[in-house]
Formats: sequence, structure tokens, C-alpha cells
Amino acid sequence: MDKSPAKNEYKQATRPMGVYRIRNSQNDQSYVGCGVALGAKINRHKAELKFGSHRNRELQEEWNLHGKSSFQFEVLDELNHKEDSEESYIEELHVLKEMWMRKLEKEGYLVVSL
Repeated sequence: MDKSPAKNEYKQATRPMGVYRIRNSQNDQSYVGCGVALGAKINRHKAELKFGSHRNRELQEEWNLHGKSSFQFEVLDELNHKEDSEESYIEELHVLKEMWMRKLEKEGYLVVSL
């Protein structure tokens, strides 16, 4: 079975990019990040937390203390993109993330950047 067409299709597909949040419902702490492949980024966080290897020690400690059911993963905003390379959107994503962090802080959430 030749997987080349499927591989090429995957490489050429546009993946959602934008800003996401991991929120601890026990203390309303929000961890906000951005990425060019939102689904993959969120899945990586979930896997790292599950296996106790998340790079953000504070988030990992809260996960260990409160458990999986206390956390929600959500996409806050998506950035539309055309055929340009994903790298050209990195700065725009960081600006969008900073805007969301300020908005959440105004709403009373404790916010940490990922």
C-alpha cells in the first residue's frame, strides 16, 4: 500500500493555529499558549501532564494535586492563514496570546504564559 499520497495530503493540509487555554477549575488558574498546530499542541500538553513530565512544574504540580477532571482545555481564538508558511504567523500568534492574557486577567483569572 502506497502511503505517499496520504503523506503529501497531510503535509499540505492547513492545521488550525491560534491561542489555547488550560484552566484549573479549582482555583481559576489559566495557562495560556499559542501554536501553529493547535490540536497537536494541546495533545502534547495532555500527554506530558498524564505522564508527569510537563515542562511547567507549577502546572504539573496542580495536575497531580487536583487531577485530570479539574482541568479544561479550550481553544480561545483561531488565526486564519493562507498558503504562507506557518513561521510567518508566529509573531502574530504571540500578539494574539498577549491580548488574551490581558483579557483573562481583567476578568479576574490568574494567568500564566506557556
